[in-house]
Amino acid sequence: MLQTYAPPVEPYLSVLAEDDDYIVLNKPSGLLSVPGKYDHLKDCLEARVQEKYPSATTIHRLDMDTSGVIVMALTPHGHRHIGQQFEKRRTQKVYQARVFGVMAQDEGVIDLPLRCDWPNRPKQMVDHELGRKAITRWQVIGREEAVTRVALFPETGRSHQLRVHMLELGHPILGDNFYAPEKAKVGVERLQLHAERLSFMHPRCKKVMNYEASCPF
Repeated sequence: MLQTYAPPVEPYLSVLAEDDDYIVLNKPSGLLSVPGKYDHLKDCLEARVQEKYPSATTIHRLDMDTSGVIVMALTPHGHRHIGQQFEKRRTQKVYQARVFGVMAQDEGVIDLPLRCDWPNRPKQMVDHELGRKAITRWQVIGREEAVTRVALFPETGRSHQLRVHMLELGHPILGDNFYAPEKAKVGVERLQLHAERLSFMHPRCKKVMNYEASCPF
């Protein structure tokens, strides 16, 4: 349970694009995608969108501390069509992150199955016997002193996938309160993970739609 929750209110809602069937938003870090089970966790992206668009429904989620592009449906047709694309891995997602340490290689693939770490939920863990398949491609964008900026391309959509995969690679994402050691959180105000781009097929005209929100860190 989150003991304290103070989601940002400026901007209250950042709309990137609006269509008859869906709406694309830039979710800020610190805001839940959907409401939590306790009263103080009711403020979330879903609730804010539904104030202006009562028919809006959630198709997928971003972690509370992750910012970036997220799409919500405005019609049952939009929800069904775009939701199936997520389920069948037909969407394309690109994240940007700053990770602890200088990565030696320029690119790679992480193929490690994940499951919930039940005694410590919502944390996830690698489990080669009971875990569900999880694959992440990564590519170095730039290197700083003791920090690497990477582009992450998840081929699956497991909970905390990018955070656990980078941890297992030995380069936890900076500011990660669940997985990063203290030395990777010092002086970092937020989780350094941003959903930069999202592509999916339009539910009616079948054209591939591309949406982007510039990285804020």
